Amino acid sequence: MRVIKRDGRIVKYNPDKIVIAVTKAMKSISKVDEEIAINVATNVTDNLNGNREISVEEIQDKVEDALIKLGDAQLAKTYILYRAKRAEVRGFREFIGIEDTLKLGVNALALLDKRYLKSFDGKKESPSQMFRRVANHVASVEKTFGGSPDYWGKIFYNLMANQMFLPNTPCLANSGNKDLNYLFACYAFEVGDSMEEILQTAKDCGMVQKTGGGVGLNLSKLRPCGDKVKTTEGIASGPIDFMRIYDTVSDVIKQGGIRRGGNLGLLLVSHPDIIEFIKCKNDETKLNNFNISVAITDEFMRCVKNDSDFSLVNPNNNEPVQKVNSRHLFRFIAESAWRNGEPGFVFWDKIEKDNPTPKQGHLIKNLCGEQDLLPYEACCLGSINLVKFVQDGQIVYNSLRKVVHHSVRFLDDVIDASNYPLEAIHDRVKENRKIGLGIMGFANALLLLGIPYDSDEAEKLAEEIMDFINVEARKASVRLAEDRGDFLSIGDSVVASPQRNASLTTIAPTGSISIIAETSSGIEPIFAVVYQKTNILESNTFFEVNPIFEEVAKKEGWYSQALISKIIRNGGKVTGLPEVPEKWQKVFRTALEISPEWHVRMQAAFQRHVNNAISKTVNLSYNATVEDVERVIKLAYDMNLKGLTVFRNQSRAKQVLETLCVECEDDVCSIPQEIVSEQSV
Repeated sequence: MRVIKRDGRIVKYNPDKIVIAVTKAMKSISKVDEEIAINVATNVTDNLNGNREISVEEIQDKVEDALIKLGDAQLAKTYILYRAKRAEVRGFREFIGIEDTLKLGVNALALLDKRYLKSFDGKKESPSQMFRRVANHVASVEKTFGGSPDYWGKIFYNLMANQMFLPNTPCLANSGNKDLNYLFACYAFEVGDSMEEILQTAKDCGMVQKTGGGVGLNLSKLRPCGDKVKTTEGIASGPIDFMRIYDTVSDVIKQGGIRRGGNLGLLLVSHPDIIEFIKCKNDETKLNNFNISVAITDEFMRCVKNDSDFSLVNPNNNEPVQKVNSRHLFRFIAESAWRNGEPGFVFWDKIEKDNPTPKQGHLIKNLCGEQDLLPYEACCLGSINLVKFVQDGQIVYNSLRKVVHHSVRFLDDVIDASNYPLEAIHDRVKENRKIGLGIMGFANALLLLGIPYDSDEAEKLAEEIMDFINVEARKASVRLAEDRGDFLSIGDSVVASPQRNASLTTIAPTGSISIIAETSSGIEPIFAVVYQKTNILESNTFFEVNPIFEEVAKKEGWYSQALISKIIRNGGKVTGLPEVPEKWQKVFRTALEISPEWHVRMQAAFQRHVNNAISKTVNLSYNATVEDVERVIKLAYDMNLKGLTVFRNQSRAKQVLETLCVECEDDVCSIPQEIVSEQSV
């Protein structure tokens, strides 16, 4: 007997495949019984006796009939749903024309198709081919150091294809493209005070954003608006006007549908134009290519604590120009952040305390705030998916150790495999060889372990994991230094030899790569059990049901479509729903249910073992007050964070994450067709 495959191929009938399919359905409800699966396969085979050729769909129909006759309604229903979801995913793959041997989910495929998969000879590469392209290109530099490109190409491919580690997205998109081989996501510039320096920075920003990179701009050296300019006898425009120039540069440079460059504007809290700077993002229709952050100093926080006046200082001559009430200024900053999430906060002195090369200048933040960079440095980032190291209720550290070492090597190779938009960036990056190895999937790892995010156990685990990664990353860098040499400026640094990289660890937001890895982003808690992601790729919207929730609910027998409808009407939360056991209500608490204090505590736990900084948002409910924002800032400072962002839900007209809003009647909600359980892929 032969089977007609969906692609037209004809293969020999194999009843073992029926056993595998039925077993997969059983696993989702924790009722694995190999004897039943074999009996179903035998029953189907007997019913097919005499057929010479039969389609896959006809075989699956027979399997459904056999399960129904077996009398196990739950198993039969699970197999039918499993089959339907697989069909939906296959249909999506066929629609976008991607050959996917890795069996990625719909959301991952949609993102890859939109941004990262390249076309060769009129045919789009598969995800597997993309990972192979990236791995081979990055590993090609191994030959320079006496290594084997073939060997390391296979290692790097396995890291990515198995979703254990992914580099930042420019590396995925651009590797191997000789005309666009720019593998870094973000760059940093310090804007000088002369017109020549200001315009040169505008040009440099344009060259960087032409390649798809984002830019962190330290504007603190610019003299304040109204200050006299001796060379022209004119009046200085101030930082805000020059921000508009950089915003326009970003606006007119399109990124070919891959990425659009953005900017982070950073200004010291002591700058005389600090009030206007804070206000510049109140109008959401202006400076759309900018996020802003205030660089808060220890001196300012001491003044706030003591309710004393604080001096605003002209950076042109370092002379105080006026005194302000520190608490009033602090309140103004908090009110603006409460209003729409702008500005973010950077703790200036805490960043400088960990500057590995202080003789080379002050550090600047990258676009998302997690990477501390000198002027003309770039982010070389990648993240490990923690979910892949959860097994039998614990973290498998031996496997994690190996991946940390391979990931450090990968990122060090990226530095030599990349092109650079400016020679000055090439020189500075090669001089210090900073990398930022981080993590994603922390929240999902906690879900698998059954640990609530806002718990002492989770906080302890966060420190344990990041300490391990940080220590092993340094060991890997030491080993590379012994083989390849220290970073060039180590003699002028505070880093002890041997070490290949001036800094090693960072936690990035991982917005895109966490979708590709099919896991939770960075160290954020889950936003909802059922939610939609919007404004990620122009008009596209991604819908998701948390796959771990579905797996747990099915295993314990309380999963139903009616429950999913209730969760939607409950704002994406399971809290208060009697169908969900109390234990799991605590484990699946969402970002808006977790107190601001716990958001800060968790970020602090990771920060204690991270060289650079962390991109994380403290999510606040719509009803949060300005006083809540003030408490968060003070707590973050006291817990030695290097920076943070607060965001009050629904405080902006557009936001990335939203819980589902759908029509519900008679306890039945119409869920969009795009919702796909990643467990079924």
